[in-house]
Amino acid sequence: MEKEICIKNRMDELVRVNQFIEEIGEELGLDMELQMNLNLVMEEMVVNVISYAYPEGTEANIELKAETKGKELTFVLSDRGREFDPTLSETADMDVNPAERELGGMGIFIVKNIMNEVTYQRLEGKNLLTMKKNINN
Repeated sequence: MEKEICIKNRMDELVRVNQFIEEIGEELGLDMELQMNLNLVMEEMVVNVISYAYPEGTEANIELKAETKGKELTFVLSDRGREFDPTLSETADMDVNPAERELGGMGIFIVKNIMNEVTYQRLEGKNLLTMKKNINN
């Protein structure tokens, strides 16, 4: 299975990301919990790109590709925004009371806990975030 979606860097495009994950889940016969987790991961990372990758008022494309090889589902999120490696950012300290915790870091914490592997690279002016999940379907 190989699928791809190209969205604009606008919050209203998250609906299309959700539909994309739903279609993949149905096609692969994934259980609802895994689909919801994958949706959460993609939403977290796409919102980060929409919120931080481009100067305000700049319209740009964000691409999300998905493919399976055997029992591994791989997503690649790409954009041409500011260079940012979320795998290097500090994850939120879960031992601190949420009301006292500094903002930021929760998204990548969630992604690293749900996905089996998360890697980043910058190639030819593009941010490429690769997220892999082992699936048993």
